[in-house]
Amino acid sequence: MLELLSGLDTLLAITLVLSITFVLAFEFINGFHDTANAVATVIYTQSMKPETAVLLSGFFNFLGVFFGGLAVAYAIVNLIPTDLLLNINSAQGMVMVFALLTSAIVWNLGTWYFGIPASSSHTLIGAILGVGIGNALLTGDSIVNGINWSKAIDVFLSLFLSPLFGAGLAGLMLFTLMKVRPLSNIHKSPFQRQQIEGRKHPPFWARFMLIVSSMGMSFTHGSNDGQKGVGLVMLVLIALAPAHFVVNLEAEPIQIEHTKIAAIQLKELYQRNQVIIDLKYPVKGNHQCEPSKIVEEAGALLSAIGDAKSFQTLPEAQRWNVRTQLICLADGAKKISKVPGINDVDLKQLKGIQKDLTQTTEYAPTWVIVAVALAIGLGTMVGWKRVVNTVGEKIGKKDMTYAQGMAAQTMSALSIGLASVIGAPVSTTQILSSAVAGTMVVNRSGVQLSTIKTILTTWVLTLPVSMGLAISLYYVGVKLFV
Repeated sequence: MLELLSGLDTLLAITLVLSITFVLAFEFINGFHDTANAVATVIYTQSMKPETAVLLSGFFNFLGVFFGGLAVAYAIVNLIPTDLLLNINSAQGMVMVFALLTSAIVWNLGTWYFGIPASSSHTLIGAILGVGIGNALLTGDSIVNGINWSKAIDVFLSLFLSPLFGAGLAGLMLFTLMKVRPLSNIHKSPFQRQQIEGRKHPPFWARFMLIVSSMGMSFTHGSNDGQKGVGLVMLVLIALAPAHFVVNLEAEPIQIEHTKIAAIQLKELYQRNQVIIDLKYPVKGNHQCEPSKIVEEAGALLSAIGDAKSFQTLPEAQRWNVRTQLICLADGAKKISKVPGINDVDLKQLKGIQKDLTQTTEYAPTWVIVAVALAIGLGTMVGWKRVVNTVGEKIGKKDMTYAQGMAAQTMSALSIGLASVIGAPVSTTQILSSAVAGTMVVNRSGVQLSTIKTILTTWVLTLPVSMGLAISLYYVGVKLFV
């Protein structure tokens, strides 16, 4: 880890440390802002003591980040337009990183302070979209080109549909429990059980399921939200220490060979389908990466890598060129996959090509994953109480029952886990809050409209506010420092 500071002057080294600290601060705030939702139900139902719950939650978050892969991390990173992503080693790139992080941290802290379960995911996505729009405004480009809209639409769909999915599944599970075991103690709230039976803990199996589902929520939260922090750290490292991080210096020779083969296959595929591809994506000349440049970029990549078995043997400047060419080729492959008329065999091949072209640029060192996991885990132990009270008592007009907690938490964990598998960024807060509200509707507990209104208002405000903050900070930063 410390070798990344080698070769950097003092100012740049300090900036690098501060930048990484900034990202970890965001993840720490994410911990006490979002991860508390993973222990909200288990604490509220008195299934576990708060101290034990948050410690275990932190541990399972760590496991989630560590074993969750990087699909979500780079789904977030790829919201940034390719041309801006390629210039991240410039002063403008650093202004971008600080603008999006500052706006995200400011909004996250504000909503946490008032105890509102707002979404860190929405905040971060809004900030990323803000710097993309800000860059388009500064360069005089169209706002349409300021955002990777295909990726943005995918992300918006996952953010919109996942809470509905979680709420529906949670309601269905509770309905099933009410039909199968209508007289069970699992349909009591903690207060009712203590008043009627003098017991403060849930029935054994309900308690077991609440604890298991809570840890499942923690794991899936780490595998989804934690990966966003991993992606942000990689943005910072590529911007400030490109010699060490623009490509994976630990890549195996077989991975490098697969990369070269993928470049050759993409060039041949483009040449086979050049007429329909150029019809869909005519040469514009104003963007760095275009499908029409695939042959040129593939040749440049093969020439840059040569016979190298390790990227460590390449000169530092050449490593950056390799990254640029890999990103452009992967972007070209993705665009070609959307061209009408490409046959099924070529479409299948394109999926493998995209995977091979990104395997040495979409990566993260182990210490980055561990640092982000620790930041989220420590954050969990600081600020859980405010959000626990909102989720447990203020979403419904009646206190949450054990069955509602089981249904909401189990199906929330399932929804988040499925999203992580397919690389879809989602909001833990949205899914859990919607799942709890869904069980309240099925249980006819009623939903406190004031609290739901507050949460919905915050969700609606989060994207425009974080976008506005990021646009302003990015604009001012570029004017002052670029």
